[in-house]
Amino acid sequence: MDESENTRLLDWLEDREDDMVSLVEALVGAESPSAVPQSQRGPFQILAAELERLSFLVWPVGDSSSPLHLYARPRERRRGAPFQLLLGHMDTVWPLGTLAARPLRRVGDRLYGPGIFDMKAGLAQLVFALRALDAVHATPTVLPVVFVNGDEEIGSRTSRPYIRLLARSACRAFVLEPAFGPGGKLKTARKGVGRFTVVVRGRAAHAGSEPEEGASAILELSHQIQKLFALNDLAPGVTVNVGMIDGGLRPNVVAPRATALVDVRVPDEEGARAVETAIRALRPVEHGLSVEVHGGIGRPPMPAAPANRALFSLASAAAAGLGLAIEEATLVGGGSDANLTSLHTPTLDGLGPVGDGSHAEDEHVIVSRMPERAALLAALLASPAGALSSSPNGRSARFPMTAGTA
Repeated sequence: MDESENTRLLDWLEDREDDMVSLVEALVGAESPSAVPQSQRGPFQILAAELERLSFLVWPVGDSSSPLHLYARPRERRRGAPFQLLLGHMDTVWPLGTLAARPLRRVGDRLYGPGIFDMKAGLAQLVFALRALDAVHATPTVLPVVFVNGDEEIGSRTSRPYIRLLARSACRAFVLEPAFGPGGKLKTARKGVGRFTVVVRGRAAHAGSEPEEGASAILELSHQIQKLFALNDLAPGVTVNVGMIDGGLRPNVVAPRATALVDVRVPDEEGARAVETAIRALRPVEHGLSVEVHGGIGRPPMPAAPANRALFSLASAAAAGLGLAIEEATLVGGGSDANLTSLHTPTLDGLGPVGDGSHAEDEHVIVSRMPERAALLAALLASPAGALSSSPNGRSARFPMTAGTA
């Protein structure tokens, strides 16, 4: 895009800051916890209406027993033409009723609300980036395809096959997760994420009259927890955290069972293999007990691959054209669906809002930064096909859809 188009994009978006806020408020008002799939009909309907106004065809994806996902593409398209993937999620970590206890509020330039930073504001920016391109008649030469899932916060269990299918054929993927840090850094690399459950089985006995007949699963679990925390020194960037423990029957009973839930973050495949091998090698210290390990690395690491770094360079140039400066975050601890797309196509994450408090009660976005973030996304979407890597398999995705009830 030339300088005049960049200026028109940013001016158009800045003039509609209040409209962006209204859309964010509507999306936040449609509470959509991952644990209640039916709740995702609210944000689905809002997004579908916005995209249909832009001449997108919109389909619900999934079945009645799974979370709802949204797939959309422009009505007019050239079959077999390259496409770029816009990826987000409409589910949040907050249960129904949170908004009543903690309603939307604005304090100066900050807008607070459950799910606003992660990532309802990012979805609003996606819509307004597309609206801005339409308003200034800057039609992308590469088809924008939108996928918004309803289960990202619980590991993208049902949406994962669709995301992989689209990523395998896309020229590139832009992910609308929140920006990193107050400067709004874009993310080119993320750690992989694993979840493990360690189960210790012992033998119950009366703790007062015959403790020698028992084998305490809680005592054994305490040994295993120390082994797990020691893995934080296994390799640079590997973190292991025992976040929850449970076990025992009553205070006067030697515990026959105890469990620990373990979170693992790994910077690369080597670290993933090493920590998973170590966890699966856990063996009991005390006599007469057993240790079982369940789970694994659910989201693979997103390395700072040359293709991702090249996409950041493209974003940096686009930002400069808008009079902005963009920095890069090269190893973010949290995982996202970018971990999945980056296995198959160049991926840039963190294109969502600038703010803070993800998954926290002070979750908020910086309102004045939203127009510029939407303008950056719009400029990236308008980048010509010559700036893209070719599709990994050279063919368009055949995307299965179901009617749903949204």
